[in-house]
Amino acid sequence: MTSFTPFRTDFAPRDEDIAARLLLTATLSPEVEKRVDQSAKGMIHAIRTKTSGLGGVEELLREYSLSTPEGLALMVLAEALLRVPDAATADSLIEDKLGQGDFLNHETQSDAILVSASAWALGLTARVIQPGETPESMIGKLVKRLGLPTVRTATRQAMRVLGSHFVLGQTIDEALERARSGTGKLFRYSFDMLGEGARTQEDADRYAASYSAAIAAIGKAAGNEPLPNRPGISVKLSALHPRYDWLSRERVMRELVPVLLRLAQEAKSYDMNFTVDAEEADRLELSLDVIAAVFADPSLAGWDGFGLAIQAYQKRAIDVIDWIDTLAAHHNRRMMVRLVKGAYWDTEVKRAQERGLHDYPVFTRKAMTDLNYVACAERMLKARPRIYPQFATHNALTVASIL
Repeated sequence: MTSFTPFRTDFAPRDEDIAARLLLTATLSPEVEKRVDQSAKGMIHAIRTKTSGLGGVEELLREYSLSTPEGLALMVLAEALLRVPDAATADSLIEDKLGQGDFLNHETQSDAILVSASAWALGLTARVIQPGETPESMIGKLVKRLGLPTVRTATRQAMRVLGSHFVLGQTIDEALERARSGTGKLFRYSFDMLGEGARTQEDADRYAASYSAAIAAIGKAAGNEPLPNRPGISVKLSALHPRYDWLSRERVMRELVPVLLRLAQEAKSYDMNFTVDAEEADRLELSLDVIAAVFADPSLAGWDGFGLAIQAYQKRAIDVIDWIDTLAAHHNRRMMVRLVKGAYWDTEVKRAQERGLHDYPVFTRKAMTDLNYVACAERMLKARPRIYPQFATHNALTVASIL
């Protein structure tokens, strides 16, 4: 079989050039636009009115969103603690973040106090930040009143509640157990291993072993459903190699491709979904080179579970979809494509500014990202059956546009 042309295109094209193209391809007729608006409003109204179906955390986040002082105060510690690797550092972070004061020196033992403190930590307080106050100063005053031990206990309790809502489990076995219980049985799952990129070969080996174990656990619990209804796993390439960058391309292709191929072969043995996560714009070409090399391996023939995630905030997203469409046709196979909005916006903008680039690799306006998402969705739907489209979004208008 002839070799396939690598993906290469302009890194940071101008917004104006892309906007003109998107407006021609993603603009809806007045009739369709009206129908989409009505559908989106219906979904939003249904979600907001049927409160009985929401869990406590959903109701809390709706009541105390990040646009409210209470919601902002709630998330100050939540976001920071998620990045802390050990308990001692967590305690230091809490003390530093909440400020110094005259603390009560006894540890609470009462369940009632714990419940009350946890309710505070989750934003269930009527206290409103006054003009000039910050979330940190508000919480700092509560530290003086409650004492640091109580606040530490409440904060950790809040993290457990929030974590159990957004993270299925600390291990793949815990996640599978929750997925099989209660309302979890109503959903399909693509499991992910939360973590950062590998810094050493030992890190990469550990992540590879974890992915392999997770694939086996998911595959054995998958049941008899055919693709694409079976559960799957998402893998992060930067977690599988300590030098995952373009300057190390030859080494990456030599060392990472066999690792990813082995994991894909294991996923194929269970006939499960296997998605390569999106990375930063700097790594797009490298990621697609790795994907193309693995996808072309004859050992994966006859399996339609291999896929990747594409970020709609990247200006090259449609070009990637077209390239994937051609790649799938070249090998006469189907590829699963998951369209997401994007997860590294701050980093992309900062790097472009540091380098003095003439433009950004991502859209800097939300409206452009939303428009590009719809255009990408349309392109993916037209590329069926070579592409099996999957869509991830929280935007009701986007959902209505696709439907």
